[in-house]
Amino acid sequence: MSGLWDTSNIQPCHDIVMPGETIPAIFWNAVAQRGPKVWMRQKHLGLWRSWTWNQTAEAVREIAGGLLSLGFARGECASILANTVVEWVWTDLAVLSCGGVANGIYPTDAPPQVQYLCDDSRTTVLFVEDDEQLDKALEVRSQLPGLRQIVVFDMEGLRDLDEPGVMSLEALRTLGRAYLAEHPQELQQRVDACRPEDLAILVYTSGTTGKPKGAMHLHAGLVYTVRGFNTLVAQDDHDERMCFLPLCHIAERMGGEYFALYTGAMLNFVENPETIPENVREIAPTVFTAVPRVWEKFYSGVMIALKEAGFIQQAAYAWGIGVGTTIADRVLAGQPVGSGLKLQFRLAQWLVLNNVRKLIGIHRARFLVTGAAPISPDLVRWYLALGVPMLEVWGMTETCGASTGVPASKMKPGSIGPAAGFNEVRLDPATGELLVRGKNVFAGYLNLPEKTAEAIDAQGWLHTGDVGVVDEDGYYRITDRMKDIIITAGGKNITPSELENDLKFSPYITDAVVIGDKRAYLTVIIMIDQENVEKFAQDADVPFSNYASLTRAPEVQALIQGELDRVNKKFARVEQIKKFFLLENQLTAEDEELTPTMKLKRKLVEKKYAAQIDAMYL
Repeated sequence: MSGLWDTSNIQPCHDIVMPGETIPAIFWNAVAQRGPKVWMRQKHLGLWRSWTWNQTAEAVREIAGGLLSLGFARGECASILANTVVEWVWTDLAVLSCGGVANGIYPTDAPPQVQYLCDDSRTTVLFVEDDEQLDKALEVRSQLPGLRQIVVFDMEGLRDLDEPGVMSLEALRTLGRAYLAEHPQELQQRVDACRPEDLAILVYTSGTTGKPKGAMHLHAGLVYTVRGFNTLVAQDDHDERMCFLPLCHIAERMGGEYFALYTGAMLNFVENPETIPENVREIAPTVFTAVPRVWEKFYSGVMIALKEAGFIQQAAYAWGIGVGTTIADRVLAGQPVGSGLKLQFRLAQWLVLNNVRKLIGIHRARFLVTGAAPISPDLVRWYLALGVPMLEVWGMTETCGASTGVPASKMKPGSIGPAAGFNEVRLDPATGELLVRGKNVFAGYLNLPEKTAEAIDAQGWLHTGDVGVVDEDGYYRITDRMKDIIITAGGKNITPSELENDLKFSPYITDAVVIGDKRAYLTVIIMIDQENVEKFAQDADVPFSNYASLTRAPEVQALIQGELDRVNKKFARVEQIKKFFLLENQLTAEDEELTPTMKLKRKLVEKKYAAQIDAMYL
């Protein structure tokens, strides 16, 4: 990007890029138009492998043929239990091409969750990634009488497997080739029979307040929404995306797989979740969508690297980011950027800022997109100062992804932007709750008509549970979740997300949950950034033997207190956090305290750590 004042290459597109009124129709039309072009790349054992549209179509056709040979009927559900890999996309498109319903299951889910999701969705075919996921499926198979077949993507370690009802993906593809040779028209007939009003996918909510609910999305809603995304910020077949968020989450399914399917952007799959920082530098995506935790992690990495740099490098960075910040402030204020500042910025890029962007892997990015959770406005400004606009979007599973979005032409950090042109958004005058109405809104919760009626009112407005405000330009800002607003014992209404976002801006804090409802003052539960805090301890010669001892070290407690003091200065006394405690367990996505998108579950954390919370009020 030549400079952050130039947004000419981030313009919305209102033309229909690819015809088709269902996802499989768009896919097969895209194959016909883009056949020899590369669509997907994936790194495996250190080597990148590419698949063209034609090669992808071959895989999808054979998997679909295999499903047909197994008697997979229109309207039946197939579930996918795997990480974000190319086989996930092949399988998804094959299921939809057969007129089936595709459902994703988080690879971190435990066997009881797998059992519940397969049972609730009436899954007949379950695709699993490897031996680890197969073990979960086999553990609960006896409780799933409707499950007819399990298909395994990666058979490493399973070569001698002889289990009834289990086969490899390669074996399924072999079946498919033979079946389609005998029934050459059947797959095309299934694709043609697929209607816009048919149920296409299920996306289960994270289940932080009870069992997960299966949000139903029809083909019509998916196609309508993915076309709408291009009117927010367009991409095309010259763009490259990084595919790494869970594909069973609406963000990657819509903003990654289906948006790339529609626009032709190349999808690059990371090797595994642990190699994301390395892979993003190799891929250097031109369009990069991630959740705030990823952006916070990148920022933390730069700040830690900067502390290890020499005086000259630190001084160069301070000057360069200062120039970028000055320009960012002018751009945000709608003021012109003079030629002198532009020249300084080009020098700053050459001296230091380009290196910072390369360290992260965003040196080719036209823009960044953040969503799925609130983000600190200061973090948005920092990326903008590097010369890369970060556009915040807001939406939810039930709205099929983004419903609002900040345009690059008029950014407001801390805002989620105006309503997207493809739906209506308004505030409930009584409660301030954001309401959404449009063809992108889901068709309801599977098997839960009462919950559907609670979510969508008689006028078709979806009640989102998010509370917000809107300014004179129509830009919305989320203040909090309705259920998360804190009312202190003194009657003060506190929206904890603002405090939490400022805390997470620290390189030493991964997540935070503010406590204080019906209490005299605010406290906070903090999850530290293990890597950065360990480095701090090592540099400061702080002794520790394990994660728990690290959190208890007086020097680490003082470090976090300093971060808390920094945040408290921004708020009125009644809004300041008086005490904190650090979680002593090193949490992963498998732990019940975290959602699959690695956010702390507020209610569960409050309940599980009630004793520690009460101790802060003694």
